[in-house]
Amino acid sequence: MYRYDQYDHQIVKERVAQFRSQVERRLSDELSEDEFRPLRLQNGLYMQRHAYMLRVAVPYGLLSSPQMRMFAHIARKYDRGYGHFTTRQNIQYNWIELEHTPDILAELASVEMHAIQTSGNCIRNITSDEYCGVAADELIDPRPFAEILRQWSTFHPEFAWLPRKFKIAFNAAANDRAAVQIHDIGLNVVKNAEGELGFQVLAGGGMGRTPILGSVIREFLPWPHLLTYVEAIMRVYNQYGRRDNKYKARIKILVKAIGAEEFARQVEAEWADLQDSPSTLTQEELDRVTSYFALPAYEKFAGDDASVAQLRGENKAFHNWLTRNVKPHKVPGYAIVLLSLKKTGTPPGDATAEQIDFIADLADRYSFGELRVTHEQNLVLADVQQAQLFALWQEAKAHGLATPNIGLLTDMICCPGGDFCSLANAKSIPIAEAISERFDNLDFQHDIGEIELNISGCINACGHHHVGNIGILGVDKDGSEWYQVSLGGAQGNDSAIGKIIGPSFSAQQMPEVVGRVLEVYVRDRIEDERFIDTVRRLGIVPFKEHVYATPIKGSQYQSGEDAYA
Repeated sequence: MYRYDQYDHQIVKERVAQFRSQVERRLSDELSEDEFRPLRLQNGLYMQRHAYMLRVAVPYGLLSSPQMRMFAHIARKYDRGYGHFTTRQNIQYNWIELEHTPDILAELASVEMHAIQTSGNCIRNITSDEYCGVAADELIDPRPFAEILRQWSTFHPEFAWLPRKFKIAFNAAANDRAAVQIHDIGLNVVKNAEGELGFQVLAGGGMGRTPILGSVIREFLPWPHLLTYVEAIMRVYNQYGRRDNKYKARIKILVKAIGAEEFARQVEAEWADLQDSPSTLTQEELDRVTSYFALPAYEKFAGDDASVAQLRGENKAFHNWLTRNVKPHKVPGYAIVLLSLKKTGTPPGDATAEQIDFIADLADRYSFGELRVTHEQNLVLADVQQAQLFALWQEAKAHGLATPNIGLLTDMICCPGGDFCSLANAKSIPIAEAISERFDNLDFQHDIGEIELNISGCINACGHHHVGNIGILGVDKDGSEWYQVSLGGAQGNDSAIGKIIGPSFSAQQMPEVVGRVLEVYVRDRIEDERFIDTVRRLGIVPFKEHVYATPIKGSQYQSGEDAYA
């Protein structure tokens, strides 16, 4: 993984000192909250309902075991003993005291980490496929390009005060696991007819109040022009993105307003003056950064380990875990292992300090001291020998990290919601817990197969509800918490925005609502048909009719048109 050089160390050290001074001035009231707010935001510090929240950057989701142990240390010393892994491949702490933040940032710097640009109207943490470098379906490892773009965008003076936040994602695999279509800029690694490497460039994706899938604005961009072309996009957006209304300030609104074709034309015109600038990448620079991502010292195996198949046949629980939580590796004899942070009774994405330390130990023993964070709020050990899978499973199971539910109903995405976030209209975590408890039967979950259920506490969509096969959105109705349900959303190659099925529901109704949706699926599915494919085949009407057919118990139900108002 990338290691800081002398410039990185100096920059982060000076940033910590600068922020320490800013915090001291805020605590002494030399800075007002309005003056301090943009300063703290670009250091990842939010004010939430009960305390400050600190968001720590995990570039393209990659971590070393020492960095993971630092997360555990911060959770114990400065928080309440846990951290929350997010859909942006970062980690958040929800109970931070302002006076401690400079010390936290200094401790993060000691393991080459920071919280710079994890908030604010700037280019945020660059994300990518959590299986980068090891995926069997990967064209190349895109992490060197993600790292180059991260270095270029950090502290870029021209883009420090954009109209709104800006998110970029890379994908280099046949199966898009980075959700590039819902990012401000999405970059798919491709090859042209001549076999040259480059990028398909998408722009204008995003969720929130106006969910839009990104549009392809260039089918093939030669890789040396990555920085210059992204800069051209940023310049057009920075100049013409709306600043009069923050709800209409994202690049998706600009692209939609003028059309993808016109936006692409403006970008090409801007790029004409940039494409031969000093920002053009060279093979030498790419090779330099790529050297940080050299493959580990894999042992040589002829093929799959025979003992795994035998143990699989003897142990159903191990079989289920292999089926859901273990993915193909491009190197014979190795596997990719997902550690589920979705055990029933635990908020999705949360991990205790003890679990975080334990996972760091697992990374050292089983995966060359590295791990990754997924967009679905789970963790990955990317380089596990197949012969060690059974031992790893037993250890992970003992610490509540081996629930065999990856891609199933209880592997839901969930933002912190109204329990913490001051922007939220409703709580998310209790809804996730209630649904998990209702369907906490692994045999049932395995029977109904892959379903993505995503929950957001407000329209900002941190839980990616728009692209959930089942999406749940918290809404405020006269001071009460209600929940809107959508169906048919999806991420990946066939990304789609879900459609709202009708009026909203109370918190008490939500498990039964999900149950009724699943009843239609089980009743009408074709053999081996996934939930999302059934929804696409039938449309949402049969689901809507069944959900609203009769009153749902467990709430203050009213007859007539106001029943689900």
